[in-house]
Amino acid sequence: MKDPASVDAAIESRFSARAFLPEPVARETIMDILRVASRAPSGTNAQPWKVYVLAGAKRDELVDKVCAAHDAIRANPELASEYKEEYDYYPEKWISPYIDRRRENGWSLYGLLGITRADKDKMHAQHQRNFRLFDAPVGLMFTLDRVMGRGSLIDYGMFMQNIMLAARARGLHTCPQAAWNNYGKIILPLVGAGGNEMLVCGMALGHADESALVNSFHTPREDVASFTQWVS
Repeated sequence: MKDPASVDAAIESRFSARAFLPEPVARETIMDILRVASRAPSGTNAQPWKVYVLAGAKRDELVDKVCAAHDAIRANPELASEYKEEYDYYPEKWISPYIDRRRENGWSLYGLLGITRADKDKMHAQHQRNFRLFDAPVGLMFTLDRVMGRGSLIDYGMFMQNIMLAARARGLHTCPQAAWNNYGKIILPLVGAGGNEMLVCGMALGHADESALVNSFHTPREDVASFTQWVS
């Protein structure tokens, strides 16, 4: 590596952007990002990823349909049973220290935006920003063949990290989003996914709005010593 600092800069400058500019991203740029990202390792080189890129009218159709479902669930919570994720992204029961970090993350973000526990309308609207792709012009939906094992999700994580870093190298930002996972029954038919595919997650891609207050929120990280143990 002639310039390892640039790799570190891409990693350290990446954050989950929650406000984007309407400036489009060229198809060639997206394809190049995906080409670089595909160098991610995978068990036996299975390369289990499949990506659907949504822009323009199809992106807007996705946003409209999922936002409508999200609103309908709020009006009638019983409808939530119709929208289930296919794998457990989060644990059934949270324990410390993970629940502590989750709470810090959520309330730090909402606190920055002036949203309190009592502001149910504002909380709903902010959560729905996920399904508006935070106004990003490009949405990526990732699927996995159901025949694949749990290890393919590890491969997928490395592939997605590569996408986020390759995007940073091109002056772009991203937001990986598990929020979409409950809406596979809407998303998969809309993108033309096969019956053998399950939704892994989504991602917003574009030019971050650096002036947006929400983009000043960067999550903290634990000190290396807190999660590292030397064995000799």
